[in-house]
Amino acid sequence: MFRFRRLALAALIPAAALSFGLSATLAQTPSPAPAASASPSPAPSASPSPAASAAPVATPAASASPSPSMSPATSSSPAASASPSPAAPPPAAAATPAPVQTADPFGQEATLESRKVVMVKGTANWDSAFDTLIDAFKALNTLLDKQGIKPAGNSMIVYTSTDDTGFTFLAEIPVEQDPKNLPKDMSIGKSPEGKALKFVHRGSYDNMDNTYEAITNHLDDKKLEAKDTFIEEYLTDPLKTAEDKLVINVFVPLK
Repeated sequence: MFRFRRLALAALIPAAALSFGLSATLAQTPSPAPAASASPSPAPSASPSPAASAAPVATPAASASPSPSMSPATSSSPAASASPSPAAPPPAAAATPAPVQTADPFGQEATLESRKVVMVKGTANWDSAFDTLIDAFKALNTLLDKQGIKPAGNSMIVYTSTDDTGFTFLAEIPVEQDPKNLPKDMSIGKSPEGKALKFVHRGSYDNMDNTYEAITNHLDDKKLEAKDTFIEEYLTDPLKTAEDKLVINVFVPLK
């Protein structure tokens, strides 16, 4: 729409300039007429003396001629100076670039580095998936808080198997020191490593179906084969961030 408007203005401005030029031309066209009309008028007034007839005719013609000829010159000057003023807006409009919106990289190549993590195993059904993941993260953070251990990275979910009803997973938090007195369902281990493709999801966990559908289509288009696991890295803290404000990196290891 803005480009169309600029083109329309660009088309109108030359037409306006043409109209100014035409008006100046029309203003100059009648200039000889006043000179002809002014020339006879002094002649009758000077006619009482036959001997002086020739001199008055020449004198008024010469004195009257400059005033009409100068009139168009002064009237045409503003028209010429006004012509550039409408031409000024288009460069300003054309110089203003349209805002460019950038999107997150989709399917970017990445290399995962293995890190020490404290993790908890779990199972979940799809209807209550996010609540189950939140409970797993809460359990891990409670353990670390009690022992005064700070996380050394973002929380992660590693999906180990899925089916139509639910999935199994590992909830992981990177650490630099080993926690003590771990419950039976928790352990110290290593996060996944190797080459993978990185995708970004923004929004609620419930809307991740759309992201994974896009990931599947991307893999099909590129004729790539993924391993039987995938990883979610939570860039925003899922315990403190509104669900619709989540930012999650999805890593898909390739075979």
